[in-house]
Amino acid sequence: VQLQASGGGSVQAGGSLRLSCAASERTFSSYAKGWFRQAPGKEREFVAAINWSGGMTYYADSVKGRFTISRDNAKNTVYLQMNSLKPEDTAVYYCAARRGGSNSSPNTYDYWGQGTQVTVSS
Repeated sequence: VQLQASGGGSVQAGGSLRLSCAASERTFSSYAKGWFRQAPGKEREFVAAINWSGGMTYYADSVKGRFTISRDNAKNTVYLQMNSLKPEDTAVYYCAARRGGSNSSPNTYDYWGQGTQVTVSS
């Protein structure tokens, strides 16, 4: 059982990136998914979450209006579209999956991807 995150990179402030997280098993289509990030010297923090159907989404206040989480269960993939990026968005971004509903606490997630680096320069 694996989650593979991709799509990170380096962009200038104001730019956009789209992260993807592919699950290795189709059973993950019934799991809620979340994106978290961790900057150097800081704790891992919640970014966005989506329920199994994609009908409910949740965002951290710091990214609301700039980031959009979505999923394609036919492709076992969840996405994070990041627009209007800021230097403070620089971090390693992780995708995660959990049984049940969406949640903002990383401790409630059962499976984690390896992380993808996002660097935003001013």
